[in-house]
Amino acid sequence: MPTSLIIVDDFLGPADAKGLREAALGLTYPEQQGAFPGRNSVERMEIGGLTEAVSQLVGEPLKPMPPTQSHAKFRITLAGDVGRAKVHVDSSHWSGILYLSRPEDCRGGTEFFRHIPTNSERAPYDDAELAAMGYTSRHEMFRDVIDRDGTDDSKWEMTMRVPMRFNRLVLLRPWLWHTAGPAFGDRPENGRLVYLMFFAAA
Repeated sequence: MPTSLIIVDDFLGPADAKGLREAALGLTYPEQQGAFPGRNSVERMEIGGLTEAVSQLVGEPLKPMPPTQSHAKFRITLAGDVGRAKVHVDSSHWSGILYLSRPEDCRGGTEFFRHIPTNSERAPYDDAELAAMGYTSRHEMFRDVIDRDGTDDSKWEMTMRVPMRFNRLVLLRPWLWHTAGPAFGDRPENGRLVYLMFFAAA
């Protein structure tokens, strides 16, 4: 009975959440031509006790993903930003998003989908589920579902949206088909601002 999604409102104390947002706006966000719209901060910012707090929430010991991942970085996405991909999965054991946009700017949120051709809401756990989806390898499945269909809206049905709210933490299993939801704003101060977390099993 795996837990798939945990939502925590007011995750940080009010002063800490405000301070984290202010710090984020002072970081460096170079232009990126990445798979997804937006840009990550060059700098990482560790939140004291974060790994322990998230481990307690999910009920198992975790550790941050290796530095090559985007753990502990911020991401800003504005309305005009574009990317090559859309629906995706993450390469982690748990993923986390802490919303840091101002309450008056928040819109959309993290979106979850059903892949219509395979009638699935997530990547398969094991080879039996992979075969039930009609595939003999994960490479084949990801080629069809993510690489081919990931940006084709006609192949997806949104099943749920976790609305964006300042200082709301969303912890999700990375194998769920999901997107970041709509971007907004025309400058960092009113854009979509989040703090990223990617954890491995300890």
